[in-house]
Amino acid sequence: MKKLTAILLALVMLIPMAFAQGIHEPGTGIENPELREEAQGTGQGLNATEREQAAAAIGQQIAEQLRYELRKQTAEGVRQIVRERRQLMEQEVGNITDRARQRAFQNQNEVRLAVHALMEMDNITGGIGPQVREVARNFNNSIQATLRAEERVESRGGFARFFAGGDFESAAEMEQEVSANRERIQQLKQLRDQCPCDEEVKTMLQEQIQQMEQEQDRLQGLAQAERKSKGLLGWIWK
Repeated sequence: MKKLTAILLALVMLIPMAFAQGIHEPGTGIENPELREEAQGTGQGLNATEREQAAAAIGQQIAEQLRYELRKQTAEGVRQIVRERRQLMEQEVGNITDRARQRAFQNQNEVRLAVHALMEMDNITGGIGPQVREVARNFNNSIQATLRAEERVESRGGFARFFAGGDFESAAEMEQEVSANRERIQQLKQLRDQCPCDEEVKTMLQEQIQQMEQEQDRLQGLAQAERKSKGLLGWIWK
């Protein structure tokens, strides 16, 4: 982390200098004439004000990345990142015009946040960080599948449900994902027990695990309800 911080700080200081001096001037690190053609266009054709503005923009991006990396080093910093992510997700859901899709996202927002939290915790979970992140990544892929399945369930019209019953294909897909996710949750519990981290971090891990377990129970109940919805003519397709 110290090395990363030093590198980013150095970049914050050096990039504005490079733009201010010109891309091929001494002190920029690009003095070799052979590199002129390859780097053509970087800072070229800009007046002093434009170079300063470009350098300031790049410096700001690097500074923001540095602040983000620093926040990931503490449990409270990760919680703050997740809170900000929640606000963005709520805004995104509010902008969805399709009602079925909006309901599906609303229902799964909490587990999506739990996965996001796990992926942000890789720096505070010690040696298990990469493993936690990998499980979370696989869980996220599963969420994409359950979102699609739940959206189909939510969009099933009353006419189709009355005559044909529930969406049995989507129910089966959700049950399949739930089964795989319960195995992933067991992996997370094992990693939690192995975590060489403090109690605050372990508590955060447990909070995400509990949210994931609750979501699997909800999806299982939704799938069972779809299977029970036979419809007037549902027996024909069984």
